[in-house]
Amino acid sequence: MASEFAEEAVRTVPSAANRIPLAEPDLRGREAEYLGRCVADNWVSSAGPFVEQFERGIAKVAGCAHGVATVNGTAALHLALVAAGVAPGDAVIVPDYTFAATANSVIHAGAVPYFVDVTQESWSLDPDLVAKALADAKPRVVAVVAVHTLGQPADIDALKAVCERAGAILIEDAAGAIGASYKGRPAGSLADAAIFSFNGNKTVTAGGGGMIVTNRADWAQRAKRQSQQARVGARYRYDAAGYNFRLTNVNAAIGMAQLERLPEMLEAKRKIANRYDAALVGRNDLRPMPRAPWADSACWLYSVLCGTRASADELVQSLNARGIEARHFWESLSPQSPYRSFPSLLSGVSEHLTGRVVSLPCSTHLTADQQDRVCAALTEWRGEGIEKAA
Repeated sequence: MASEFAEEAVRTVPSAANRIPLAEPDLRGREAEYLGRCVADNWVSSAGPFVEQFERGIAKVAGCAHGVATVNGTAALHLALVAAGVAPGDAVIVPDYTFAATANSVIHAGAVPYFVDVTQESWSLDPDLVAKALADAKPRVVAVVAVHTLGQPADIDALKAVCERAGAILIEDAAGAIGASYKGRPAGSLADAAIFSFNGNKTVTAGGGGMIVTNRADWAQRAKRQSQQARVGARYRYDAAGYNFRLTNVNAAIGMAQLERLPEMLEAKRKIANRYDAALVGRNDLRPMPRAPWADSACWLYSVLCGTRASADELVQSLNARGIEARHFWESLSPQSPYRSFPSLLSGVSEHLTGRVVSLPCSTHLTADQQDRVCAALTEWRGEGIEKAA
């Protein structure tokens, strides 16, 4: 029976060896060596030298004084909000066009997500709409989370200006933007605090994990303590109802090996993006994600805008049929059942993007031949024009 099942499984995945994955970890560094150290030294849990090394290394890349490692990026944003003083009932502005974790972290902190639309030019928060939302008397907005969509930094200076006028905290959700910069300043250093994710599809992965970075020592200390059940000292005494959000030494070891190759992997991401950009020149049915002139994108997950939702569906099906993994990207959160009762201020851009954005293979070890296959498949495919759908 077992052998029959195995044979059937093989038959249902034809040419699996030739399939081009969307975004795989690039583990060609010292990952195995560092994992071996964890085993040899018996540091495999949340204590161990790699955790502190990883915190220092990410903080340095971000240009910040402090780093606090967490079990994932969602936990990092949750803790960043708590450490910054966001309290139950407070409102926090998040983009309507983002991954669910951004809004979920606000809810987990007991706060209210306030969905604000993005711009066509950046696919990130619209500063003018943020200013209007901050001017609302109800709900009381205490913080803004700016998401660096697909590794492209939001217009932070404009957002910072409106936040400062309203006395609101600004936090970067830089989950996929490690190595990006805004007007020459590294992502992570642009606001009051920032978070990164090290999920398996990120440029730098730890097999999971997240990080808070900030120059606020008090916020970093508060986040660190809260991530460790708010335990005080060696005895079982606590000063709050904390969380078990710690990163393991094993994950941090992988992250450190990845971090050593960050410049190389960023270069690979940007070369792949340039290659795909060139393949789309002159197309009226596909358009790359806008990369605003104020920033140097990390080009985390290369994605294209299709003319219609039906065209996006067809593109995904066409590429997958050729053994090229492609996926739909984010959708507007505010109309979805978990979020529709929360406040929103929308212009229609997020709705316009919903169902029309498709992500293409962009692993940092994607070969030239694999890129050729993707480009050839795109060349042969045609969809409805974007202008007609706008």
